[in-house]
Amino acid sequence: MTVPAEPARPVVDAVTGVGLGVRVVFWRHGRTEWNAAGRFQGQTDVELDETGVAQAERAARLLASLRPQLIVSSDLRRAADTAATLARLTRLEVRLEPALRERSGGLWEGLTGAEIGARFPINYAAWRRGEDVAPDGGESSQDVATRVVGAVEKLVADLTDGGVAVVVTHGGAARVGIGRLLGLPAERWSALGALSNCCWSVVGLRDERWRLLEHNAGTLPEPVLGDDS
Repeated sequence: MTVPAEPARPVVDAVTGVGLGVRVVFWRHGRTEWNAAGRFQGQTDVELDETGVAQAERAARLLASLRPQLIVSSDLRRAADTAATLARLTRLEVRLEPALRERSGGLWEGLTGAEIGARFPINYAAWRRGEDVAPDGGESSQDVATRVVGAVEKLVADLTDGGVAVVVTHGGAARVGIGRLLGLPAERWSALGALSNCCWSVVGLRDERWRLLEHNAGTLPEPVLGDDS
């Protein structure tokens, strides 16, 4: 089944006549074997496992009903392959955007939490306390937020009033990007719960203000949390 594309047109509130703004859906990729094993993925290019493919297909059928105008995805395979399931239903092309990649985990990538704690105890303990420390050899939350928000601000310019963009990204990147858009101080970004595999959060921009409209929607019976949990 495909959802026919509709011509873009301005949308206004039926009562006030004011423009409705735009919405951005942050959609986390489906499960990978490293997710299931609790390994820090970062920018290692791990592909979806069988469960992840099924999650993406299920979620895409729900998100297609939003009739998005744009689909923009991290260029890592687990995100791009997730985005492709929605593209097939909506007949939209996927824009690949490296700025939407997950945080670089440096020397932590491929390790479990227990292994990271044993090898890098000081930084990992600070990480677990919610401090903005970069994984050894990796990126800080501020650096990730800057590139994610830059990509979102660029794509918003291509939306018409009332339009929807689906941004297919990663749990950590989504969290810090949303936190920055909402104007939360960095030390409060961890108050946003981690996204489960193939779940999504929705933010809206209206009157130059970002608002959180939904968070971690579409939760499956056994959510798998990732690097940022």
